Amino acid sequence: MTAPLTRRQALAAGAAAAALPLVHVRTGHAAGKVSAAFWDHWVPAGNDVMKKQCAAWGAKNNVAVQADFVTSMGNKNIMTIAAEAQAKTGHDINQFPQWEVHNHADQLLPVDDVMKNLTDKFGGVTKVAEYLSQVKGHWLGVPISSGSQNKPPCARISAMKQLAGIDVVKMYPTEDVYTPEMDAWTWDNFLKAAEACNKGGMTFGIGNGPTPDSVDFAGALYASFGADLVNAKGEPTLDTDELKQALEYAQKLAKFLPKEAVSYDDASNNRALISGKSALIFNPPSAWAVAKRDAIQVASDCWTFSSPKGPKGRFVPSAYFFLGVWNFSPNQTAAKELIEFLSQREQIEERDVVVGGYDIPPFVSMTDFKVWRDTEPPKGTVYNYPVRASHHAQPNVTGMAAPPEIAVQMYNRGTHSTMIAKLQGGQTIPQVIAWAKDEIQGFVI
Repeated sequence: MTAPLTRRQALAAGAAAAALPLVHVRTGHAAGKVSAAFWDHWVPAGNDVMKKQCAAWGAKNNVAVQADFVTSMGNKNIMTIAAEAQAKTGHDINQFPQWEVHNHADQLLPVDDVMKNLTDKFGGVTKVAEYLSQVKGHWLGVPISSGSQNKPPCARISAMKQLAGIDVVKMYPTEDVYTPEMDAWTWDNFLKAAEACNKGGMTFGIGNGPTPDSVDFAGALYASFGADLVNAKGEPTLDTDELKQALEYAQKLAKFLPKEAVSYDDASNNRALISGKSALIFNPPSAWAVAKRDAIQVASDCWTFSSPKGPKGRFVPSAYFFLGVWNFSPNQTAAKELIEFLSQREQIEERDVVVGGYDIPPFVSMTDFKVWRDTEPPKGTVYNYPVRASHHAQPNVTGMAAPPEIAVQMYNRGTHSTMIAKLQGGQTIPQVIAWAKDEIQGFVI
């Protein structure tokens, strides 16, 4: 899934690693050492609290802890992981994004014992977390909250009420309760709202590009219709009624999406919301947080809530990170113990508070942190950012019906969102399906 690094990439990765910010905690009677490369959080305070937690564990256990933070800008975190895997040396622990546990499965230490301890104490994790970190029945990564996110709708309260007649606060209040309005939040009504807001000059900021935000939205839409492009056996499933229904819907929706939707990157929807030109985007609270800093009048008018319902249910786009230990690590016991410490409820909640609720815990039992109720303005704006019981929804990663080695190729190529882009460009549904068959054939051979 990840191609071997070229010499130039390896040198770049090595240079990036050499320049990493470093925290080295050593007690006077250190009994061991462990090193970790964490994702460099978008919210700087997220790094600070992670440093503090590593220091506390190191001091208590007489272990020297080296904590580095690697940016995902330019995929430097993925390059660093690949360089260490190739060299078979580096950090004991790495923070693996989305597909990278499967990419490096043959070099990761099973962490079944850590996951048993955690799930015995906190209950299960989401199906997405299981799918992305289990290989041949073994856990090869521990799902970690830092950086893990959902991407549900975030809408302008006033625009949705005035232009579409939908009171999003009443529909998804700051209580984990079912409301009748939730049942009416379907893709059909989403289409009506998209049309109304488009006519009112507040087009939904949804793209059809090949980058993650667009791909994640498309995948959740397809899943809600039960439309898989490839099944669990790795067989293409493009001639189904479910896929045709999903594409028929997407063809209608595309008429009301931005004209430049095909060129959207992951900053485009953020800019659309923050500029005040869009009534709705699918995104974690990062766009709202920037609006809070730069356009408080926009932030004060935002509300986050769950995805629309389709024939097969509600699916919320999600992205996860995992902590894994290299099987060539000389400090495996200390590494696993540090990961287990960082995965305790107290540590997860402490980190989440400082990043304003951005991080999503992988444990289903941890959706009751006060940070989501208290965050403002307006108070409770991100209360429904976690998937709650009353939502009758489930997290989704695009392509997860397929084996991961196939799903990652569809994801990285943007197959799902490109199909919608082609519909928006005027191609017919048969033409789009024919294109997808050719595309996917190259993945399943």
